[in-house]
Amino acid sequence: MKKPLVGALLSLLLLGAAAAPATAAATSRPAPATAAAPAPAPAVKAVDFAGTVALSNCSGSVIRMPDSQPTDPALVLSNGHCLETGFPAAGQVLVDRPSTRTFSLLNAAGTKVATLRASKIAYGTMTDTDISLYELTTTYAQIQSSYGIKALELNAAHPTQGSAIKVVSGYWKRTYSCNVDGFVYRLKEGAWTWKDSVRYTSACQTIGGTSGSPVIDTTTGKVVAVNNTGNEDGARCTENNPCEVAADGTVTVRQGINYAQETYGIVACVGIGNKIDLSRAGCTLPKP
Repeated sequence: MKKPLVGALLSLLLLGAAAAPATAAATSRPAPATAAAPAPAPAVKAVDFAGTVALSNCSGSVIRMPDSQPTDPALVLSNGHCLETGFPAAGQVLVDRPSTRTFSLLNAAGTKVATLRASKIAYGTMTDTDISLYELTTTYAQIQSSYGIKALELNAAHPTQGSAIKVVSGYWKRTYSCNVDGFVYRLKEGAWTWKDSVRYTSACQTIGGTSGSPVIDTTTGKVVAVNNTGNEDGARCTENNPCEVAADGTVTVRQGINYAQETYGIVACVGIGNKIDLSRAGCTLPKP
């Protein structure tokens, strides 16, 4: 909400700036030696729709690992519950399943510039996390040379509490800005349980269709999570009403609060050629 107070404050700032030279001339005393300059605010990366995609029922993004190569087949990240095959059962993991699913690629303004096609579901699950990874028939280099769009990079580090984030929905062509409020030991929704989930501050009021949206840290510009759920009605641990379960078993319900699944754990599970390799050292994604 814009407040009239802003205009008054601006006037005061302008008056203060005009008076500054006189104030400085009236004194020759240096600033106290103990005075410290304020710490500079962290730089903020511009976040737009470039590299996001719209699915038939969800949102997603073209993503790369820190070590992905331009000639690698590109990957699309979304939710496990957005798979065209339906919700995976608790404990189910899909690997290397054929797929011809298409994705609408968006530019910075949110305009569709291309239709990308999958060659397979490289990975998908709703166990411990809620992710799907599609391998495309095009490489990163082909996407960039044809459409001028770079893939979003996954951050290999755990997200940080309090960090500023944006949830960018390719389906709705809408962004949500908030902060990482904290992390949930276990997030339970119906038959599924997710580990170490991201909880947003209340400003991110995501809606249906935003599932699979990349969650981007505005300081690094990298993807730290994938948007997936929220408690809509205040119910306890039911579908569309996840509950938080602490390590001691305490259950907390936060109506109107939304959540995402961390993505840093994906990095260790992707090998040469962008291939999913669940046997790699450090890979903790669930296996079939």
